[in-house]
Amino acid sequence: MASLLLLFLQTAAAAPPADLTIWPEPKTVAEVEFTDSQGKPRTLGDFQGRIVLLNVWATWCAPCREEMPTLDRLQARLGGADFQVLALSVDPDGEQLVRDFYADIGIQHLALYIDETAQANRSLGAYGLPATLLLDRQGRELGRKLGAAEWDSPEVIDYLRELMATPQGH
Repeated sequence: MASLLLLFLQTAAAAPPADLTIWPEPKTVAEVEFTDSQGKPRTLGDFQGRIVLLNVWATWCAPCREEMPTLDRLQARLGGADFQVLALSVDPDGEQLVRDFYADIGIQHLALYIDETAQANRSLGAYGLPATLLLDRQGRELGRKLGAAEWDSPEVIDYLRELMATPQGH
């Protein structure tokens, strides 16, 4: 049944948005660890039950800087009980640098998550930045995009709404 829903999503939208590569079957994702804005340890498992757009980025990455406002607008538009943009900074210089960056470019809707060790890059096989993974409600990877994208485009929003409307989110 999961394969039928995935096939439906792949054919319902003419093509995956933002050059997102959708896998034929959902893939298991490594359980990466990071901290939130309060310094509390978090994992991807904390977000199960929602569709997650996991974006691995850094303040020194020019394409990351360009796409962050689109991720912020996407979270403002769709974020809630069914969907979460999880912007995971891999800046080794820590939380204050990311807080300052958020303030400088006006990020208002994205929560602050940091992996100062950048272990997430290795665990997720995300060797370029930005790297974005689309996760289903069970935390499995449905697809990914390496490089920047316009995440708040109408095509992306429509695609994510279709995905959120499926019972299992895949």
